[in-house]
Amino acid sequence: MTKETAAMMEQGESSSHPKGLYVHPKGYNRGLAIIDLVFRLVAIVGTIASAIAMGTTNETLPFFTQFIQFRAEYNDLPSFTFFVVANSVVCAYLVLSIPLSIVHIIKSSARYSRLILIFFDAAMLTLLTAGASAAAAIVYLAHKGNVRANWFAICQQFNSFCERISGSLIGSFAAMVVMILIIFLSAFALARH
Repeated sequence: MTKETAAMMEQGESSSHPKGLYVHPKGYNRGLAIIDLVFRLVAIVGTIASAIAMGTTNETLPFFTQFIQFRAEYNDLPSFTFFVVANSVVCAYLVLSIPLSIVHIIKSSARYSRLILIFFDAAMLTLLTAGASAAAAIVYLAHKGNVRANWFAICQQFNSFCERISGSLIGSFAAMVVMILIIFLSAFALARH
């Protein structure tokens, strides 16, 4: 044991944190703020990719002749339109929240702005969940149909359409998971104050 360590132990300072292992709460909160920023960027990518994939989905099938065609577009179903709008709104919110996330990196002791972000993050998570769930229900009907209601599965005919709408759900559900992690991180950073 060195003289410095012995002196610190006599004063009762270093019994739980050996020299070199103590992390100052500001540095810890700064690390959480950096992870928060990275998660926000990942959620932006997920929501914008989902909105673009769903919003550009359409397929046309000829029926008997070239003059009679069946067309499937995302805006034929209101649930898909809501999905695109919800993902777009959440993406815009995440882009607007980036400067505040950067402020948390610079000033890691900010409490009220974190609390405001938690509130709006939870609201955006709710919107994203509603949009993804509504679209997932329609995607399920498109794949499986419903015999009792005489709704036939359309994915056997509109294969490309169904692949795109199913793929767009993946990005949205991934963004939901990332939003949950963002909320937990912010709450944990607030609890550390």
